[in-house]
Amino acid sequence: MDIFLKTIGSLNDETRLKILRFIDEAGEVCVCDIENSFDMIQSRISRHLKILKEAGFLRVERKGRWAYYGIRKPLDVFRQNILKEIGCLDMDIPKFEKGNDINDTCK
Repeated sequence: MDIFLKTIGSLNDETRLKILRFIDEAGEVCVCDIENSFDMIQSRISRHLKILKEAGFLRVERKGRWAYYGIRKPLDVFRQNILKEIGCLDMDIPKFEKGNDINDTCK
């Protein structure tokens, strides 16, 4: 029941819905990609990503010092249906803007 409540609670924020759709459409992305695309500070993005990960939507993979987020696979039918519904919502999703080059300071 705890994971169900976390899942439902994670959807109670427009920014998280946009981030979830962004990742679903873009595929695996670095935190800095989300930061650049959403024009938000890294700490705020990280908080939203943590909530979505705890809700069972996301997986994180560390590559060196970077954290990459993607939709968890396999994803259960409940979360698959939620992603489908989010995909139908009329909302503005930022254009994907690549984060800084690996030689730069991607947070």
